[in-house]
Amino acid sequence: MISDEGLIDGTWVLTIFVTDFQVEKNLRVKGDLHVGGLMLKLVEALDITTDWSDHGLYWPGKTLWLSRTRSTLDQYGVQSDANLWFTPMHKGLRVMMPDLQILDLRIDFSINIFSVVIHLCKKLGIRHPEELSLSRKMSREELKKNKGVSATRRTQLPGLAAPNDHLSDRNYESNAIGGSPYRARSATSPQGTLRGGYGGGQQNSPSATAVGGHSPNYSFNANGAMSPGSAHSLSFDGSLDASLINSPKVSVKEAFAMLNRPRNLAEKARINAGWLDSSRSLLEQGIEENGIVLLRFKFSTFYDINPKYDAVRINQIYEQARWSLISEELDCTEEEMIMFAAIQLQVEKQSRLPQPSYDRSTSQGEDEIDFALTDLQASLEGESLLASGDITRTPELRDYLRFFKPRKFAIRSFKRCFFVFKDTYLSMYKRAEDANEPAVLSFNLKGCEVSSDAYVLAQKFSIHLFIPGPTGMIELWIRADTEEQFARWSAAFKLAAKGHTMADSSYEAEVRTTLTFLSMQHPASDVTTNPNDLRFEPDNYIAPRFLGRTKTDQQLCQSIMQAHSNVSSMNLIEAKLNYIKAWQSLPEYGFTYFIMKLRNSRKEDLLAVVSNRLIRMDLNKGDSLKMWRFQNMKSWSVNWEIKQVQVAFEDEEVVFHCLTADCKVVHEFIGGYIFLSMRSGDKNQSLDEELFHKLTGGWL
Repeated sequence: MISDEGLIDGTWVLTIFVTDFQVEKNLRVKGDLHVGGLMLKLVEALDITTDWSDHGLYWPGKTLWLSRTRSTLDQYGVQSDANLWFTPMHKGLRVMMPDLQILDLRIDFSINIFSVVIHLCKKLGIRHPEELSLSRKMSREELKKNKGVSATRRTQLPGLAAPNDHLSDRNYESNAIGGSPYRARSATSPQGTLRGGYGGGQQNSPSATAVGGHSPNYSFNANGAMSPGSAHSLSFDGSLDASLINSPKVSVKEAFAMLNRPRNLAEKARINAGWLDSSRSLLEQGIEENGIVLLRFKFSTFYDINPKYDAVRINQIYEQARWSLISEELDCTEEEMIMFAAIQLQVEKQSRLPQPSYDRSTSQGEDEIDFALTDLQASLEGESLLASGDITRTPELRDYLRFFKPRKFAIRSFKRCFFVFKDTYLSMYKRAEDANEPAVLSFNLKGCEVSSDAYVLAQKFSIHLFIPGPTGMIELWIRADTEEQFARWSAAFKLAAKGHTMADSSYEAEVRTTLTFLSMQHPASDVTTNPNDLRFEPDNYIAPRFLGRTKTDQQLCQSIMQAHSNVSSMNLIEAKLNYIKAWQSLPEYGFTYFIMKLRNSRKEDLLAVVSNRLIRMDLNKGDSLKMWRFQNMKSWSVNWEIKQVQVAFEDEEVVFHCLTADCKVVHEFIGGYIFLSMRSGDKNQSLDEELFHKLTGGWL
């Protein structure tokens, strides 16, 4: 039978747009036709001899790749009103590295972001790709107002090309970015060159390699698992681009055209709306061909940094740290800024000199097995439990400190008292002789928030504690008299906040790290400065808020050179690692901010997601109001219907709306940190991609 619209046999007409040849094809199909059969039918109808193996079907209206070739059109919900694209899966993409270099790559647009980052990091020689992700560049206007993305998984995102706009040459605002100071270039690889752009309908050059799950140049298994912790699986000798290890110098003026420069806590929170969903593909999130994305270290926990294998990784972490300070995305004091500038100057000086080799071979001819056994022995020995070697007693601290407990309208006045710290408890007495009597004040520091401020020149060493109490957070300031006292007490407090005592093996290492950090801030004595050494622009080393405030440019250069004398003996890798360690010691390090509104609340608050806790903060002042530790968390999920994040703890449930980003972004940070905390000490462990998506997926 024939009707006015055609045959009545259960078939219907489906329109498919072939992007390579800019033509549309109308095919008569049935709902039980599987996707693979549809692509075969389309290729036969086109009757064009070319390699179609890299092509797939994409549904722009649903922002969805039809990747399951055995599924039918009915199972996908494809009907006659759907317009599909038949398009290459590998497309050109411009990736901005943490050091602001832009690489022109060919990326698989059909696989999820997590898989893209795995393949990309393997090609660039960056271990532990689970610590990185891709982000959009937020515009200045987007930083001025809250603009959360819809929580519906398949809702079309802003900036996604409509089907009829595929041929247009317009630049989407979501991908807009300032010009890079570096010329866009390709990344080298052992097999050939990763070239930007994609020639529609043309077969790939044998010398070109693509970054993605369908490239024949990768040896991943069916589950996408790899061994990011195994250095032996990474063979990059002779293939690494030297500019990724030692980045070309770029001026601040050029860099600021590409960097976000938040002016307050609210803008710091809005920056995080740019993170892409790790479970979806590039095209499904509005990233168009030849668009620009930012490759950044997303999580603030770095596993097994090893100079032997991580030259690129160390440099890119260093560059991300450096620009976060200069762009004022992360705050520090002027004294700390001078120290960071001095280390940066040392890095630049050392980058022009020959460096010691970190190759596994030695002059004694030891082979890799000997080195592996040596590393194993060092890791098993660990730190001594106590400096005295006495493991029969619980370590404790006893000393006079000054303290201040803030009260409303009270003048800050520190009182000198005797403090005893044992296990995770801090007790205060008026005098040392009263230590055997009941304490005047006693606090359990488990779960508290610890931050510290050290001003070496002024000899002020303060520790700021926010201690959980029955009615909220109890604020307490403690001031030490010496650097040694400050290092030991602050290290003990940080361990207590995690539920550990001073018997923990990391205590002495934390003390040494703090003392090293303080030693780099010491003013140098009797330093003779060569006038030629002062010929550098301080704005390339100092955050803008410190320029011209209390010192002239020449005075700043003089201060940097004086501080440089404390780090002038470091080689290149040591300088970068010390910069990273000092960056990690800053109070705000690792805080990822979002603006939220708790359920049944009208007030907007700031939510900080850290590696082991959530912190509710005052949006205007940044003061901590309440804290929830992940170790007390039972579950976390997302209610997609009403766009709410739900986190259940042992004693309460926290439910909130995120006002500055898709609620999936917040959920992914929480699940991502849980995933990273599950990494074992086995450096050859495989990366469990399935577990990552289970923890970050957001489904009840």
